[in-house]
Amino acid sequence: MSMYTQHRARALEVLAGEQAAAVLFTHSLKTRNHDCDYRFRPESTFWHQSGFAEPDSVLVLLPGSSPERAAEEGSDQTAAPRSVLFLRPKDREKETWTGRRLGVEAAPEVLGVDEAVDIGELWTRLPELLKGRERIVYRFGEDADRDRRMGGVARALRALARGGVEPPVEWIDPAPLFHELRLFKSEAELVLMRRAAELTAEAHKRAMAATAPGVNEAEIDALIEYTFRRAGSTGCAYTNIVAGGAGACILHYVENDAPLLDGDLLLVDAGAEWDYYACDVTRTWPVNGTFNDEQRALYEVVLAAEENAIDVVAPGVAFSAVHEAALTVLVQGLLDLGLLSGSIDEALADETYKRFFMHKTSHWLGLDVHDCGAYTIAGEMRPLEPGMVFTVEPGLYVASDDESVEERWRGIGIRIEDDVLVTEQGSEVLTAAIPKTPAAVEAAVSGQLAAARS
Repeated sequence: MSMYTQHRARALEVLAGEQAAAVLFTHSLKTRNHDCDYRFRPESTFWHQSGFAEPDSVLVLLPGSSPERAAEEGSDQTAAPRSVLFLRPKDREKETWTGRRLGVEAAPEVLGVDEAVDIGELWTRLPELLKGRERIVYRFGEDADRDRRMGGVARALRALARGGVEPPVEWIDPAPLFHELRLFKSEAELVLMRRAAELTAEAHKRAMAATAPGVNEAEIDALIEYTFRRAGSTGCAYTNIVAGGAGACILHYVENDAPLLDGDLLLVDAGAEWDYYACDVTRTWPVNGTFNDEQRALYEVVLAAEENAIDVVAPGVAFSAVHEAALTVLVQGLLDLGLLSGSIDEALADETYKRFFMHKTSHWLGLDVHDCGAYTIAGEMRPLEPGMVFTVEPGLYVASDDESVEERWRGIGIRIEDDVLVTEQGSEVLTAAIPKTPAAVEAAVSGQLAAARS
């Protein structure tokens, strides 16, 4: 079975346990400006279940009934689970203008779905497909017109009650079911994520080698995206952050248009997307190839914090423990360097560190860069389990106008980020091939500078 067929099979098992059917929509084309559209990207849960990247499609998952359920319904037959894909039909004229379509006839064989239907029949067929289902999984609140039409489906299902068919008793958000399925990566998914990591490593190394005073952030940004796309990637997993100097103190700096200055650092947060699976990496390096004393001191604190956080990753460890491991090292480092005063307990309790480190250390990673999956269970931080993938990304950011510290520290922003898989034995750093120690980073940048001077 393909990876997506396996995903559907697992989802249908879960839906059967919930006595629910699911209706999963992908995106439509979005206008960029006037009559130009953005490059299409499928909705992540829809892609996870279908592997289909055309717009205006809907996947309906209908779990089968067990012998016990059939007996309850007074039937002597069990229903097999089914997947029904609604998609655009073949249309020679439209395909000439806007690209090829898979079409209804080819979809079952190519995608492994049980049935394919013209998308134009969606709203008339849905009540029939959902008839007799106790629960319907559908996400309200993303598209007002779609919600209105699903309301019409609900009314049609309620009208069947007069004929003895029970209407749905509950409409369920997809998150509790499908987000948990997406949180645990299969071996097939990890192959894709490792490929994204390999390509991200190549791009970061090329970016380091291309860095020099006078180079514009835009050149590095373009080089990274070029490296991704030329290798067959589905593109950047998110908008690249290429921030020189004090721009690195803006967490989501995306202007990427300033010249790089001698003596500054360059923070690059960029990851490839491979078959829509994301990589998310940050590295920070000196524009001229050599850290100055203050830059190196802060860099070593951030690196030690990241390594300490990665070291605690193992099955059974609370997700929050990763952040706590990084935070303790960061705060102690700030105290040692004189950027904070008092004791570590006081700094942690009063959160005085937050002007230098204002974000958490980790987030889930997968089909979305900030991937789905609950961080808590029953009000408690969930324990890590094999198959989870998340980032570890401590940082320190000293604002250029922070007069509470000596001027030599101001305008320095550093973040180091890797992608970590929880394994049965502990962890695997998927992005370990990207230079990270001060010596390795300086060598990656200075090698290109030495060649340019010769």
